[in-house]
Amino acid sequence: MITPNNVVRHELIGLATKITNAKNKSNVGLEGKIVDETYKTFVIETRKGEKRVFKEHTTLTITLPDKKKVEVEGNILVARPWDRIKKKLPKW
Repeated sequence: MITPNNVVRHELIGLATKITNAKNKSNVGLEGKIVDETYKTFVIETRKGEKRVFKEHTTLTITLPDKKKVEVEGNILVARPWDRIKKKLPKW
């Protein structure tokens, strides 16, 4: 089960997200569903189509299946999903 305490150690594809802060200011406010993830990027399906967003220097608000919202710094998500599970993260 995904909780606010373990969200970075789970699969994020399929979760709703909103970009709350980003180095690329045109991405701020972008919201939709995460449909793909690479080492450095997310692909977010928005109403206007798919948008690729860099994880680094981005803050996301992720909506969990139980409707709780969690703010996550993209810098700690920079890794392949299967490698991210193995990383030792101080807060998570």
